[in-house]
Amino acid sequence: MQETRVRQILEGGKQYLVPLYQRPYAWEPKQRDRLWDDILKLADDRQTDPTASHFMGSLVLALGDVGPNGLQFLVVDGQQRLTTLSILLCALRDYVRDHNPGQPMLADQIHEQYIADRYKSGDDRLKLLPTQADRDNFRAVVDRASGADSRSGVGDAYRFFRRQLEIADDPDDPHDIQRIQDAVLDGLAFVSITAKDADNVYRIFESLNNTGLRLTQGDLLRNYLFMRLGRRGEDVYNSWWLPMQRRLSPSDLELLFWLDAVADAPTLKQAEIYTFQHARLQKLTAIEIEAEITRFEALSKLLMSMREPELEKDISVRLRLQRLKEWGTTTVDPVILRLLAMRDRDEATTLEVSKAMAIIESFLVRRVLVGGPGAGINRVLLQAGAELRPGVPVNRTMMEYLASGRKHYGSDERVRKAVLEQPLYLHGRANQQKLILKWLDESFGSKEAVDVSKATIEHVLPQTLTPGWRAALNECLGEGETVDEVHESLVHTLGNLTLTAYNSELSNREFSHKRDELRLSGIRLNSMIADEEVWGRQQILERGVELAERAILEWEAPAEALDLVDTGVQWSVAHEAVMAIPPGSWTSYGDLAALIGTHPVPMGQHLATVFIPGGWRVLQAAGTISPGFQWIDPKDRRDAKEVLELEGLRFDAMGRAEQSSRLHASALAAAIGIGAAADEVVASTGDEERFLSQLRENVDAAAVHGVIELLRSWEELGGEVTFGVADQVTAFLMGPEIPGHKRVWPFAIYPSGTVEVVFQHMAARHPFDSEGLREEFRTHLLGIRGIEITANKLMKRPTFPIEILGSKSARQEIQQALEWFVEQL
Repeated sequence: MQETRVRQILEGGKQYLVPLYQRPYAWEPKQRDRLWDDILKLADDRQTDPTASHFMGSLVLALGDVGPNGLQFLVVDGQQRLTTLSILLCALRDYVRDHNPGQPMLADQIHEQYIADRYKSGDDRLKLLPTQADRDNFRAVVDRASGADSRSGVGDAYRFFRRQLEIADDPDDPHDIQRIQDAVLDGLAFVSITAKDADNVYRIFESLNNTGLRLTQGDLLRNYLFMRLGRRGEDVYNSWWLPMQRRLSPSDLELLFWLDAVADAPTLKQAEIYTFQHARLQKLTAIEIEAEITRFEALSKLLMSMREPELEKDISVRLRLQRLKEWGTTTVDPVILRLLAMRDRDEATTLEVSKAMAIIESFLVRRVLVGGPGAGINRVLLQAGAELRPGVPVNRTMMEYLASGRKHYGSDERVRKAVLEQPLYLHGRANQQKLILKWLDESFGSKEAVDVSKATIEHVLPQTLTPGWRAALNECLGEGETVDEVHESLVHTLGNLTLTAYNSELSNREFSHKRDELRLSGIRLNSMIADEEVWGRQQILERGVELAERAILEWEAPAEALDLVDTGVQWSVAHEAVMAIPPGSWTSYGDLAALIGTHPVPMGQHLATVFIPGGWRVLQAAGTISPGFQWIDPKDRRDAKEVLELEGLRFDAMGRAEQSSRLHASALAAAIGIGAAADEVVASTGDEERFLSQLRENVDAAAVHGVIELLRSWEELGGEVTFGVADQVTAFLMGPEIPGHKRVWPFAIYPSGTVEVVFQHMAARHPFDSEGLREEFRTHLLGIRGIEITANKLMKRPTFPIEILGSKSARQEIQQALEWFVEQL
């Protein structure tokens, strides 16, 4: 083990071979930026201290062939850094050649000493020989050939360094490029470790990388497989692995290994892929290892057809793949992959596989229709693959599994009841609800294709009642009913929902105006509505009955003998919603009842007998405290109104809580992260251009640039930027999905000029339901100039000015806080 500079590593007759099993070149802009900044700083520091250096980490090598051409080393660890530096030297060589045409020896010296040996031919001449996936692009850079700046990782890095050299070269400073060259060759230092024993090399490799911080789980598995294959590795790599590696992205390749394993081990996490597969594969012979690689290659083609259903040849299977892809539940992937693999092995017919997929779709749709809980569905789907077995028709196995137990696979009777009573708009994801409406429309044989990415869900009876709508509902009240109670019981049900591209135009308009607009649509769901003269309770229920029957025909019911769904009211959802009401806010018995599809009376009776934190924040529709309200503890003598006022809720002279503090059913759903009401806040159907246009109207150019930079850096961290559907388009920084948990987001960016830190939503989502983590995130932000968030805001939605993002230093600090945020996920 010794400290070695880049000059010492590359000069002389040595060659560094990146083994074929190593991952391809994978450095991204963030890593290149950091390296370049370090080099520029080092070049500057060496002007006053020529001994200054920058540590690049370890370089782990294994002694390879020793022959007349010199020493060959296998690069066990450090290949990404060594490849990057070699590309940088190629860019430096070309820059020097182009800017010093009268002194070609300056460029030749860099090339012959550190890039390629002119006395050798072919690949033997290269000081560094990357893994096979990168060799063509690397050779092009070395030879300055056509394609040197190709759209590859190697080409991107080459273009980056050429551009940075142009920027760094000061016409008034004749020595700046030379200082950069010296900093790279003499200032960058590695700790070089060379091992001679192959087993020892692998132990070093595992100790460096099995943390998953440096290499992905897929990389680790690939390296293990090819280390096991020995000399056969070259042929197997070219024939099977390289095509698979080119077919799938690195993330999908890793996903493939997880999908293959999780069908048998449903609780397996992606971070455990290597450990699981290693334990299985170490028992196999080299021939069996080779067979496993050919099996993975076959599975990669099937995964591609799941990603791109148009590749599937059978029309019935293609339809099911397309629908399940649109549904967006990735936890079906393991069972779908296993179904397709069983078909390939002739263990299942195409018809059986198509029927099994249709049953999975029916289960998913009916579960949403009956308001099945979100919790538990990932576990159900991940375990489905383990139920499949040769010799038993796969469609029968799927039906037996999904229809048994309490999996909420809704029966026909349950669907009929739920469609009329349950608030579909508050169940499932917005995209899933739009798909249900789309597929129901297609059941009519509609000729107009519905693009659900552009359509929005329209409430015919609007979510906010105007005087005209209130008067219309008043005509259909039963004894003892109020307009608000009837409205809440109907507004979110399937019978009142449709699809339109004109949601903002229709909004709260009277039915006569809505009817005229809907009549112009080619969507059959809309023509049903447009045929009505009025729109009220009777019309909504009649349409619900018709749509329920269509749903029953479209999606297969569970086997009757096995239909053990829970038909009870989901009180636990109501409990969660009550606990999500922040101090200073309130909801009504009717709002809470509408959330779970029951009536205000049983809801009031339930709350009177069960203690729920925040239960005193549930009031009558007018905002008054129920005359029969009593604390669960008979010894509690507090005045409920005084308790609410101490929490910040204001009452008028008539004892009515202010309506602006009321949380309706949709707001309750958003607070606990269920249904389209939640997705409406983070919908992806908005328009980025509209957001940026609105942003430019309200803030200066520096802030606009800062927002764009922040959005791009969030995507580089693995997050997703989505846009709202309201008139003011909001940008949401959505975190990566965590299987089995609600999605969490740190910021909402409003084009009017504020950034909202959504602690209120975080509090209902893992892992930020921990107050300690929210406080730590607040602390990360608190140190940034211009951001002031007090400790009592951890259950609220504090904001800071968007102009802060216009400062590069502040933005970098915010990006660091977001890096920490993603690490917690």
